[in-house]
Amino acid sequence: MLISRSDRGTLARWWFTIDRPLISAVLLLMAMGVLISMAASPPVAERIGLEAFHFFRSQLFYLFFAVIGLIALSFFDVPWVRRAAFLGFAGSLLLMLAALFFGPEIKGAHRWINFGPISLQPSEFAKPCYVVAASWFLAERTRRPDMPGHFIAYGMAAIFLGMLVVQPDFGQAALVVGTTGAMLLLFGIPWVVIFGLAGCGVVAGVFAYLLVPHVASRIDRFLSPEKGDTFQTDTAMEAFRNGGLMGTGPGGGQAKLVLPDAHTDFTFSVVGEEFGIIACLAIMALFAFIVMRILRRAKAEDDPFSALAMAGLATMFGLQAAINMGVNVALLPAKGMTLPFISYGGSSLLGTAMAMGFVLSLARGSSAPSPVRLDVSDQVA
Repeated sequence: MLISRSDRGTLARWWFTIDRPLISAVLLLMAMGVLISMAASPPVAERIGLEAFHFFRSQLFYLFFAVIGLIALSFFDVPWVRRAAFLGFAGSLLLMLAALFFGPEIKGAHRWINFGPISLQPSEFAKPCYVVAASWFLAERTRRPDMPGHFIAYGMAAIFLGMLVVQPDFGQAALVVGTTGAMLLLFGIPWVVIFGLAGCGVVAGVFAYLLVPHVASRIDRFLSPEKGDTFQTDTAMEAFRNGGLMGTGPGGGQAKLVLPDAHTDFTFSVVGEEFGIIACLAIMALFAFIVMRILRRAKAEDDPFSALAMAGLATMFGLQAAINMGVNVALLPAKGMTLPFISYGGSSLLGTAMAMGFVLSLARGSSAPSPVRLDVSDQVA
């Protein structure tokens, strides 16, 4: 080997403490996303007057920076992860606020902000930073009972959710609520608080249904498909039926020719049609491996902050994947949420890479080699 365990350099310490199965699974998922984008995006690009491989080249562009960011963050120690999360969360909130006033309106929402030719969605970067920052305040509450860390975490959640609702982005808000609920259960809060927060979520959902027309429309179409247009969901289901076990083969699918969001929200259905249920199960297994691997590392972690942050990031990652897949197979109402690392989307790719970079760094904190101690008997010998 070019690097030995006796080497005390930064690269050697990283190599022998990084979770290699986890980073390999993440990089494999990224590579699969590029290949799937090459299969799913050209028809969409041509329909809207772009060059056939416009989205594919864009995905490669963002993938380059995502891989660099993933590896760079994995070198951080725990204090630097915490600092990066605080700064990232504050900066993302400011960009979300700026998007409301200066960002373009797309499909009735102000979620993006332009930096020249590049358009970013700040909420994608806020999500992993929020999980890490909130985890620190919750963990500090256990270490220092005099510090109202749980109230600070609640306030962060309220501000973040308020910004998401104003945009509006109810899908991301639901994801943040689910992740926060899981973190609070792991943190340990009274059942009365759990039921109170659940009740607030139900009330918020009812108000969203009554006051926001497109939310009501999506729920109505999910509950009673005959009441509205269910073209995308019906087409996605037909794609799975056409693909069967082994698929129609690369380029042989028909769903991507008509689905407006074949390269984003409904990429999973394109995979099902062209590569078959076997490929879908392989992707699901890869997501499950990543989530379970992170949760296993979190369970073995002694530091409450690292354990809670890793568990929260794993929950957010897995829940987003489950929601996207559920929409594709008509188990959930449409939410406009991407499949991590698989669907097209620069901000989603970079934000998810940031989350996994945080995880790898926190996992390294529990893998640092202990100093070598010489036994007394060895000295005598």
